[in-house]
Amino acid sequence: MNDLGELDRPGTPAGPGAADAPAEKALGSATTASPAPEPAAGREPSVKQEPAADRKPPSPRRGAADPVKALMHRHRELCERAVDPLEIAAGLEAHGITERTAARFRHRDVFSLAEEMYARVTRDGDAPASPAPVAPRVRADWVLLTLLPGALCAAAVTAAHLTHGRSRLFAVAAGILAVGLALRAALRRGPLGRTGHTAPGGSTLWISWLVAYSLLGDGLLHSAVTGGPDGLPTGTADGPWPLTAAPVLALALACAPAAWIAHLFTARGRRRLAASRGLEDFAAAVRPLLLGTVVLFLGALAALLALCAAFLDEPAGYAEALALGALLFIARLLTTHGFVYAPAVVLTATATVQAAALATVFIARLPGLGFLATPVETLVTLWGAGSVPTLACGAAALVLLVHATRKLTRASAHAPPAPSR
Repeated sequence: MNDLGELDRPGTPAGPGAADAPAEKALGSATTASPAPEPAAGREPSVKQEPAADRKPPSPRRGAADPVKALMHRHRELCERAVDPLEIAAGLEAHGITERTAARFRHRDVFSLAEEMYARVTRDGDAPASPAPVAPRVRADWVLLTLLPGALCAAAVTAAHLTHGRSRLFAVAAGILAVGLALRAALRRGPLGRTGHTAPGGSTLWISWLVAYSLLGDGLLHSAVTGGPDGLPTGTADGPWPLTAAPVLALALACAPAAWIAHLFTARGRRRLAASRGLEDFAAAVRPLLLGTVVLFLGALAALLALCAAFLDEPAGYAEALALGALLFIARLLTTHGFVYAPAVVLTATATVQAAALATVFIARLPGLGFLATPVETLVTLWGAGSVPTLACGAAALVLLVHATRKLTRASAHAPPAPSR
């Protein structure tokens, strides 16, 4: 085989005679390797030689297999259902094919490899050239749905301030139910929802806990540290268990800007995907877009907090509300782009930390367990009751942001959904 390999080296004669010499040499070596019968005494050994016309020329060297064809076979379903090369590129990137892998297929990047695969795929008939992917159009139904939670929450807060006693309790209960249903509908349609990607069932429970804590948690924690609470909440900020409605109202109103900003992120991301020629270039272009999206939402939420605090005559609690808003917004961005596991885990951990902080204060009242409440009491004494949710939500939001900079900068996260057939 080494002699046959010489045919591919530079300077090797290309003529048929030159090509036969190595074959004859190999044939001769194979002949001498096998034992030959001894000739009769006094006779010279005769070697029967075949005429040159009867000799078969050496079989041509088989070329290497087509690597792109093998890759197409491995991802046949992706290639057949793709409507443009960008969808194939996003799918390849989701399966771990990088620029270095594309170089082994003799392509400069994954996008170029996807274009060849898209051009070579077999389809039923001539498929028309598809336009560049664009973001879904803004529809009136999801615009109204994103405005509904804020409107209902404002109505519930107003009813709670205008009623007293049992009527206030009924108004608050009805408002919580209405806002919850409206928020669920808003998260299922439009830019904050995506068909086929639903968050795990536990995430809704923990999100509800985090929002309820922003309404009741600070007052309960402060009362528990000082020896209370002495009674049930009355729905006012000056009761034995004070409520803070400004952050909740601001978060409900922020559903509308969150939807618009998420729509803007989707539109810009798909434009960058159409204009990019490499995965690294696309990630470098989307990363500042993601950070700018988060900053833009936090600015809108801060403005709403200022308005709600002035309207309700309550402290705004910027640090706690912005930390919670950032956590919920980044978690929703990841969920709408198909990454549901990490947001569910982080939201569960954050709610567990807040619940544990409350529980340790009450458990510490048992004999011999007073040391359990020392960390929480220290935080409340130094920075107030809002420091516990601020630290918990802020750390969780930072973890999700780092995770989002890795996941949402991938081409597969911005690929348009497959058309329904």
